[in-house]
Amino acid sequence: MVDLHSHTDRSDGTLSPRRLVDLARAIKLSALAITDHDTLSGYDDIADYARQIDFDLICGIELSTKFHGQSVHILGYFFDGADEAFRDYVVGLKATRRDRNRRMAARLQELGLDVKLEEVEAMGKEQAGRPHFARILVQKGYVAGHREAFERYLDDAAPGFVDRDEPSIERTLAAISSSGGVSSWAHPWRFFIKTGREPDHSFQELAELGLSGVEAYHRDHGKRETKLLRQAANQLDLALTGGSDYHGPTPGGVDLGDVNISGELLAELRRRARILTVQ
Repeated sequence: MVDLHSHTDRSDGTLSPRRLVDLARAIKLSALAITDHDTLSGYDDIADYARQIDFDLICGIELSTKFHGQSVHILGYFFDGADEAFRDYVVGLKATRRDRNRRMAARLQELGLDVKLEEVEAMGKEQAGRPHFARILVQKGYVAGHREAFERYLDDAAPGFVDRDEPSIERTLAAISSSGGVSSWAHPWRFFIKTGREPDHSFQELAELGLSGVEAYHRDHGKRETKLLRQAANQLDLALTGGSDYHGPTPGGVDLGDVNISGELLAELRRRARILTVQ
């Protein structure tokens, strides 16, 4: 069993990279991808340890981008040998993240909430984002929990939401492929719910731009959604990926490894990466 979507406290997760890898071993995962938002530092910090204990740790990332005016997330894999150009690209994303956080703090203050950018950044460090705003709202008693924080203030349609100046989907996919990585569209059903678009057409469009795969297996997807995503991806020979999207232990949250993914999917992903490398 493998998990190809997880986060550490280097972005919006709560576990350190070491604790996450130790948890993966404890539940007997055969492989784990760290896919922190806009950073490779979680993998970088723990890569040597993973090699020492002979654990199959995959260097991944989750990047925010724009597609038909909507924010979508693209997963990238196999960046352990990423070139400086890709790492520079990732560093450049931090500026857009901080600008969005500054504007979100100001918006929440306009709504009468005492939330300062400095305290959010102290919690989230370089990768502060909406989950850290949510934790501050909970700590200060404005909401009872993480879900309420998003529903009342932080979700896309909530009054405290502000958009982020995200790079285009073309630029994001090009950055991944030029560095030898393999891309997968994270939890795509969110996009289809918002837009009413069909998977077939959207997958075709992104495949032509260089998308390698689709995260068909995710906690957001029921059996029906997974089946539809698999069918659409298979028609275009897109790889299938999946994972728990684990952010750490939370009440009612998903556990690491909860989305049961076969090691065969990882083997196929690696096969495609090798093909891209020699092209």
